[in-house]
Amino acid sequence: MTVTLVPPPAPLPARIAPASSRPLDVLGVPGQTNLDHAASAPCARAAADAVAELLPWYASVHRGAGALSRRCTLAYERARQTVGDFFGARPGDHVIFTRNTTDALNLLARALPAGTTVVTFAGEHHANLLPWPRGSVRLPVPASPGEAVRALDAALMELRRDAPPGAAGISRSAGPPVLVAVTGASNVTGERWPVAELAAVARRHAARIAVDAAQLAPHAPVDVAALGVDYLAVSGHKLYAPFGAGVLLGRGDWLDAAPPYLAGGGATSHVGDATHQVRWAAGPARHEAGTPNLLGAVALAAVCAALADADRDALHAREQALLARLRQGLAALPHVVELRTFGPDAPRVGIVSFVVAGRDSGEAAAELAARHDVGVRDGLFCAHPLARRLLAEAAARSGRTDLPPTALRASLGLGSTARDVDRLLAALAELG
Repeated sequence: MTVTLVPPPAPLPARIAPASSRPLDVLGVPGQTNLDHAASAPCARAAADAVAELLPWYASVHRGAGALSRRCTLAYERARQTVGDFFGARPGDHVIFTRNTTDALNLLARALPAGTTVVTFAGEHHANLLPWPRGSVRLPVPASPGEAVRALDAALMELRRDAPPGAAGISRSAGPPVLVAVTGASNVTGERWPVAELAAVARRHAARIAVDAAQLAPHAPVDVAALGVDYLAVSGHKLYAPFGAGVLLGRGDWLDAAPPYLAGGGATSHVGDATHQVRWAAGPARHEAGTPNLLGAVALAAVCAALADADRDALHAREQALLARLRQGLAALPHVVELRTFGPDAPRVGIVSFVVAGRDSGEAAAELAARHDVGVRDGLFCAHPLARRLLAEAAARSGRTDLPPTALRASLGLGSTARDVDRLLAALAELG
């Protein structure tokens, strides 16, 4: 067998390439209408290009002295810096590469100090419901953003009722640790949660706050410093970088004090001869044992850099126009009922869930794909408590008794067009 060595491209540039070489268009298949961005967004060309450029140089990270390994190590750490900058990381924050948001929140759950109480809402994705320790507090799904803020304030006041007051209310060190874990935008309805207001309530009661930004980050700027949040979890595959990387970003003290998420190479500063004679590394390396996902990190950083240079206001306006077109079209179909948690005018990203009366959602999704080449999601969207509640509310609001037990979800993003929306609406009209 003959092995051919392909000459590598030019050395890694001193800075990330200019915006013109990091386009925001996405890859896709002609003729297919992809309205399932909330599950897995299509690959951005910027991510694909970044991976293709690095592949000839692919080698170990943090473990070699050769030119290839040194370039890959530099690319990996630059990716960490780019992602941290994109999300507003503060001095002392760690940017830890994980597999996805679920992995990131499980890492945080493992790093919680002993005795931490976690407060969530019942409207969360399973990734933000299931990892937390026993004894966590799960608040009911609120009817409005304002109710969410009031409910959290009341719950934290109850948890802190016996804590001694400090000079400005409650001392941050008073009582056991408390972590509030909330979503930035619902993966079921797309409705945005009042993250900054919830963070302010958490601070007032000496609690920390973690935000599941898997659905918010692809649609809107997210800055941990500006929002006042302590931890942020995101997924690359939601953010147009489908190469298996996610991120947990946040305050380093809990993370440095916790046992490593995985025990293995790269997470140690010293391993002695005796059993368990180990000194664990500090910083992100502590929780990144094993060979890291270099390509996933580089792809995610490339998308972050491209979005940082983009006109986010224009992207938002375009998406909101498509979202309005979609929701208005759904409302005009008498056999379709939209799901919602808050009021119909609540701020939201480009996600809409709905049911087709008298039609099984799985069968409807299969028909949309087979007959119309339209891809949507069906089911309960890994948010079973919330989805079941909203399905019951939709039945009561519409007065219909023929709604199915699961829903359909259409989600928009980069590359979505008015033609895509109209194609879905026309297909749904035929399902009636």
